[in-house]
Amino acid sequence: MKCRRLGFTLIELLTVLAIVAMLVGLLIPSLTFVRNTARKAKQKAQLTTIDMALIAFRNDYGDYPFSDQFSHDTGVADYCGAQKLAEALLGRDLMGFHPKSTWSATDPTFYPPPPIPTQNLDERIGSYLELGTEDAFKLGDLFGPALAVTTPPLEANTFVICDSFGVKKITLAPGKTVMAGSPILYYRADSTLKKFDVTGIPPGSGNIYNFRDNFPLIQVADSADGTPPPPWDHPLNTFGGLYFYNQLYKIVDQKILSATGMPWPHRPDSYILISAGVDGRYGTPDDICNFGN
Repeated sequence: MKCRRLGFTLIELLTVLAIVAMLVGLLIPSLTFVRNTARKAKQKAQLTTIDMALIAFRNDYGDYPFSDQFSHDTGVADYCGAQKLAEALLGRDLMGFHPKSTWSATDPTFYPPPPIPTQNLDERIGSYLELGTEDAFKLGDLFGPALAVTTPPLEANTFVICDSFGVKKITLAPGKTVMAGSPILYYRADSTLKKFDVTGIPPGSGNIYNFRDNFPLIQVADSADGTPPPPWDHPLNTFGGLYFYNQLYKIVDQKILSATGMPWPHRPDSYILISAGVDGRYGTPDDICNFGN
């Protein structure tokens, strides 16, 4: 009488495991693609919300916020476009924008540090971003000692609006850690100017956008991401204006370029917003912007 074999042979088991591994290998890229697509859609929605807030700001004040890297009361290069974006839409202390702002990182006249009971709130304009504060972080919390990479260092107590990718874990208080994204870069166009080319990198060269508006912040982000300088690994830092104005980057309108052979920027009458994307690096193909494709 023959005995019936129970269970699987080793070859059968290995075959099943191989098939399962193949199926998992096919499934994981699909899940990653779907997840990344959803994250990109969420980020584009955030930029659209900021677009609407900036339009409301312009309607109230006649123009978009400044984006140049200088503190207007001192001339010190310590207050970039990303910081001024946060001040305009949320207030420099997240308590609303003051219409008499000097656009400075240090002047306490209209943004007195706590504890001041009133904080002149009756003169403030309410936040232009209803849900913006959840994405706003102090530079000191985001980058810490890396702020010293610029001279003078960026003001640690100023806020920036971060993207939704949450690429970095930061500690806000003992026992409280959160995931924060990368600061959203903001560049206001100078519609009175007509140039957009790599030969016009020096200041005062007449380019519609000035790549220096957020350059100190990009340097800080590059220094803080764990890669010892040099080499730098954020192309917007590595190549500076050479990369910003190059037709390989998305800021150039490809339709106009292909028709005329001349580089021309997207949105030359308003502003551009740039998220560093899921890799947290500025100037790489996964950047999410409010222009282009």
